Amino acid sequence: MSSEESVVKEEEFPTEIDGIPVPKPLQGFVKRLDETHLLLRRGLVPNMKSDGIVIVDKPLLSMLFEEISEKNVSGFIPSIMQVANVASTPGIVGPSLAMPDIHSAYGFSIGGVMAVDMDAPGACVCPGGVGYDINCGVCLLRTNLQDKCLEKPKARERLADLIFSTIPVGVGSLGGIDLKNKLDEVLAEGLPWLVENGLARPEDVEFCESRGHIEGGNPKKVTDRAKSRGKQQLGTLGSGNHYIEVQRVAEVYDQKAADVMGIGKIGQICVMIHSGSRGLGHQICADTLKAIAKSPALVPNSNDHQLDGLLLDSDAARDYLSAMACGANFAFCNRGTMRYRIRNAFGAAFECDPAELDLGLVYDVCHNLAKIEEHTVDGRTVRCLVHRKGATRAFPPGHETLPDKYKEIGQPVIIGGSMGTCSYILTGTEHGMETTFGSTCHGAGRALSRAGAKKAIGKDEVFKKLGDMGVVLKIANPALVAEEAAEAYKDVTEVVSTCADAGISKLVVRLEPLIVCKG
Repeated sequence: MSSEESVVKEEEFPTEIDGIPVPKPLQGFVKRLDETHLLLRRGLVPNMKSDGIVIVDKPLLSMLFEEISEKNVSGFIPSIMQVANVASTPGIVGPSLAMPDIHSAYGFSIGGVMAVDMDAPGACVCPGGVGYDINCGVCLLRTNLQDKCLEKPKARERLADLIFSTIPVGVGSLGGIDLKNKLDEVLAEGLPWLVENGLARPEDVEFCESRGHIEGGNPKKVTDRAKSRGKQQLGTLGSGNHYIEVQRVAEVYDQKAADVMGIGKIGQICVMIHSGSRGLGHQICADTLKAIAKSPALVPNSNDHQLDGLLLDSDAARDYLSAMACGANFAFCNRGTMRYRIRNAFGAAFECDPAELDLGLVYDVCHNLAKIEEHTVDGRTVRCLVHRKGATRAFPPGHETLPDKYKEIGQPVIIGGSMGTCSYILTGTEHGMETTFGSTCHGAGRALSRAGAKKAIGKDEVFKKLGDMGVVLKIANPALVAEEAAEAYKDVTEVVSTCADAGISKLVVRLEPLIVCKG
């Protein structure tokens, strides 16, 4: 990882890239470094302290440029400009990065990665670089079942009904585990609390990023309003792009890595869960953003106030990071509780002890978090606060934080597709560690806003398409199905292939959906 003044020297930049005209605001500042890396040269926006790098191939590039050339329906700054704005953050080291699933969001684009040197003068934490759904993430359970056991529509429907009735879904969904005034323990301890209370297997901790516990979480730093929103939501899915999918292994690219993970057989059934910290995490972010403007620790961003930060060496920053850790720990427990309920649903469906079906955790990874990590920058070891927003940690083989089981193959990376499309399992690489702070994509990434998707896609055609594919869909609000249709997202295969071509992660397995449960 380099933090040199510019990746390339000043020279004439093209007005056309990959046969696509460069939008006028970008001309003179954007060029290809190779087939998968796009440079945003310092100077594109004021006060850039480093360059920007977007990992994007030709088909995905046209979508990126269209955000600038057309009205941005979402109301956010186009994502490519957000990458440049992030590069103006005090203390940033290395380039401002974006993965190929990039799309605009609050201040910091989805797919964005930024590392801040924690010891640099004026360095700050940027809550917009974590976002509202703290530790939104995804996990994968394997089974020893084959897809033939769900060939009959009645068998598939029964399992879908059991999962859908067992796990509360939808906007504001309640009915999670009764915490009996134990919420503070969940916020402080994370996944180990579930193990202590018989709601998770002991080995689940080993196969969860950071062992399911972010240090420093102090429940006193979480407002009563945030706690009130979370106290009945542990073990609930939520809505939007959150989902539970029963899937089958459709293709294996790396047999050794797949076998190590226990997902190396074609037709093998797995379960993927995508959810986060629910209303509690959202409120933590909202509370922080409300207070940040009045804080004496405010580090204003001159390009976009949504990127305002808090001076790391301040009580305000420490309070936010502590509350964020609580939100992350809640999210680990939320996914963990859903695993518990899914295991029971499978046991009921197949009339056996869930342990007989394996249902072991392959891995659980975060998407939205700021984490303290050590990275090599310009040949020196730097203590970094790495912000990943809609990006996945993807550490390489041998990294000390990985479970012993995965040290030889690298960290499993779980990439969910859009509704009705395939998903992927990847592994981290050493090249990714060197160039992206050990990060890769997190999913397909939106191509249409929710409003745009509802205008362009009919819900009836979505139901028909999934039915023709044999996918059983359970959704709390059918009127919202168009928002999550495959057409509303980028091609996840294109996204993960770009990451593989860029060398930041390695393809292991492709999964296909059999059952989809959504809010």
